[in-house]
Amino acid sequence: MLRRTIYSLAIVALIAGCSSGTKLNDTPVVDRNGGMGGAGGAASGVAPVTIDPNAGTAQGPVGVARIIYFDFDSYTIKPEFQQLIDAHARFLKANPQRHVSIEGHTDERGGREYNLALGQKRSEAVRRALDLLGVSDNQVEAVSFGKEKPAVQGTGEEVWAQNRRAEISYRQ
Repeated sequence: MLRRTIYSLAIVALIAGCSSGTKLNDTPVVDRNGGMGGAGGAASGVAPVTIDPNAGTAQGPVGVARIIYFDFDSYTIKPEFQQLIDAHARFLKANPQRHVSIEGHTDERGGREYNLALGQKRSEAVRRALDLLGVSDNQVEAVSFGKEKPAVQGTGEEVWAQNRRAEISYRQ
């Protein structure tokens, strides 16, 4: 009995020691449109998305970035990336035959498992934002590469900041 109690306490201590302040189960996504009751992106300051007959082979909306950057140990989408997500949502809604993969990435700090989980939460945050904007769930896949595919090699805050990202990749 004593051995079982010590073993249980050791597992609890190990789990508590590996955790961070980031809650990976609570993805903060805010519906800024108050529901999608036909709003469709007509807000001021939002660039229109041009729909062309070649959209079936295009790599997404023209002139719109495909990378969302995150703060350290975070999967909260920053306000400056909302227009980027809005543009991709409008493109995907206008082209329901198109599909995207959202690839979550982290910097090199932290363990492999933690970074895979954090990368997944980053890709899920973008997927949920697209869902709130009316994109069909079957058009979007969220995956994580953790720290396995850095955009930039090296160390230091400038390098790490470029590796903490989610990339939107269009598939045929």
